[in-house]
Amino acid sequence: MKLEEEINQTKNFSNEFHKLAVNIIYTHGWLMQIHSEVFKGYGITVQQYNILRILRGQNPEPVTVNELKERMLDKMSDVSRLVERLRVKELVERKICPDDRRRAEVTITKKGLDLLGDLDSREEIITASLSSISENEAKKVNDLLDKMRG
Repeated sequence: MKLEEEINQTKNFSNEFHKLAVNIIYTHGWLMQIHSEVFKGYGITVQQYNILRILRGQNPEPVTVNELKERMLDKMSDVSRLVERLRVKELVERKICPDDRRRAEVTITKKGLDLLGDLDSREEIITASLSSISENEAKKVNDLLDKMRG
């Protein structure tokens, strides 16, 4: 469906760049809603999922809270709070760095890895939401977004 129909836009956008900005923001919300619905059944948020994936990629090496913050997709997230919620759910372990007591190191647990394994099997739900475009078109969109960010 066209953006104008989705947001009940009655007036034209001032130009294609303005429409693009609104379209990207709208599409982000649409994708986040799809992800949130999948993750809700697992009791985690999109931001918590992002942290778990970062930790799985570094496993078995620990990652500091600051490194997590740098690598998060949502730079506005309160990483310490997210890590604590994951710790309470026993999906991660958080330890004070022996060399620097101000640093906390985080690792993913077996339970966290198992949860990600289950979520990996649900990847088709998210992929299906993008099935209205071809893989070649997806590559073009990816290339254009990368170019836009310079």
